Parts: sequence; structure tokens; C-alpha cells
Amino acid sequence: MKIPTRPHYLFLIVSHGIALWAIWMHLSLLAVLALLLMHFMFGCLGITLGYHRLLTHRAFEAPRWLERSLAVLGLLALQGDPIEWTAVHRQHHRFSDREGDPHNASRGFWFSHMSWIDQHYFPCVTQDRLKKYSPDLQNDPFYRGIRLCYPVIVAAWILFCWFLAGWTGVLWGVFVRLVFTVHMTWFVNSAGHCFGFQAYDTGDRSTNCGWTALVSFVEGWHNNHHAFPSSARHGLRWWQLDMTWMVIRLLERAGLVSNVKLPSEQQTREGRKPDGWREALGLSRPRLPLFASEEQIKLPAGKEVRS
Repeated sequence: MKIPTRPHYLFLIVSHGIALWAIWMHLSLLAVLALLLMHFMFGCLGITLGYHRLLTHRAFEAPRWLERSLAVLGLLALQGDPIEWTAVHRQHHRFSDREGDPHNASRGFWFSHMSWIDQHYFPCVTQDRLKKYSPDLQNDPFYRGIRLCYPVIVAAWILFCWFLAGWTGVLWGVFVRLVFTVHMTWFVNSAGHCFGFQAYDTGDRSTNCGWTALVSFVEGWHNNHHAFPSSARHGLRWWQLDMTWMVIRLLERAGLVSNVKLPSEQQTREGRKPDGWREALGLSRPRLPLFASEEQIKLPAGKEVRS
């Protein structure tokens, strides 16, 4: 395992220490409730609904004011601006679990969970990559603008947290919430390719993992998502709870979103059922080692990845 060298990756590591210290020293019911509210706002509405299902995959259409509001919430999740996030995720689908996938799970659980950020993030967000994989957002003045203003917006959020609750607000509103929310996304990248079962033959390692779904606003039905990337709904079975889909349905009924994309009933029925509740929940034996190299566990040749 390589020693971390990138400043942003070292910051993430230090943030974990600060978050643990904040929980130990400043734990309260109000802080936990505020954390859960921010997790829903920035994690569910910002990342899974805004960045992922709307901006990256265009699984539905929303009025400009709503789309941009969700994008700002996603930006405050501190996982990067919409242009970069979208470009990285589209590359993941294009090269899933192969060379070119930013968080290639074939290199092991730890690499796909967090280690990839140290050495593989910046090569995926060069100007050439952004133009190739996020041309729709790159050509929009609003998204270029918030990309340029990203540090200012983050600084404004830090000041807002300090104004509300002093340094305790900063500790919980920035560091604890950052660590809590990024692992939601990272578990989809790692556990969503390591634990659980494959309902569809997608040509990669993506899985449906129940416990990952519980911690990621139901992004854990990841194999379903890789089978139907533009679907607004990821939980395709009656027992696969999908909180983000519930939000989309609520917005649709309110007339705020339209052109919601879903797979056909026939396509849904083609999926394999899990072999028991342990496999459904993702409690079965992991499919990948903690650490590995691409040479050790390559995917079978001849498979086409759906993008």
C-alpha cells in the first residue's frame, strides 16, 4: 500500500481524526439530529438525487431552478464540484472495474473505497477529461461559475456553521458531516462491487448490497444501477427500499420533475433473485480481497460494460 502524498487526501485522513475527536468531546442529541439533517440535505438531495441521478445520468428532467439548487446542495457535500463529480462517475461506468475506471474495484476493496483518491483522482479530472465526459455541464456558465467559486462557497458554509454554533458547529457541520457523507459514496464504490449478489450480467463486478443501500440512501442496489444507468429507480424489487426514488416520486406528483426514466417490467423481471437473505443484505463472503492488484483479479475477457 502506497504512502499518501496528495494534500487533499492527507486532509481527508486528518478530517477523520478531527471528526472522531469532535464526537468524543462534543456529542449531543442536537448535534446528531443536525448531522442527520445535513446528511439528508447534502447526501440524499445533493449527491444521490442531484449529482448522480439528475446531472450524471439524466434519469429525469427538472426545472432549472431546482436542478441548480440540488447542484449547490451537492457541492456543499464537499465531494467536488458538479463538473468533476459527473466526469469521474461517467468514467466509472465507461470502464467499470477495468483500466480507466477511477476507483477500479479489481484493485481491491481499499483502493476502490478511498485509496484511489490519492493517485487516481486528478488524472481523471484534467481539462481534456472534463470536456470529454462532462461537456453538458462544462458548456453551462452556471456550472463553470460554481466550479470557480467552489472555495468561496465552502468558506461561506464554514462561516455559517461558526455563526450558528461556534467551533462546535464547524466541527460537526464540516468535519463530522464530511466524513459521514463521503463514506456513504465510498461504500457504493467499494462494497457495491464486493459484497452482495448480481441480479444482472453487466460485465463488471457491481453488486446489490443491502447494508450498503441502508447507509447510502439506497444507492447500494448498485448492480441494478449498472444494468440500467439512466433509471431513476435503483430498488427494482418490492423489497428493495429506495428513498431517493421516493423523493423523485414526490417531486413528480408535485409537478416539479418530468420524463422520469425506468426500465420496462420485462427488463426488471429478467434479474436474478438472491440466494437467501444473507446474500440480499450483503452479508455473504466478499468477492474481492481487501488489497489486490489488477493483475491478480482481472475480469473475464469478452464482456461489454453497459454505460
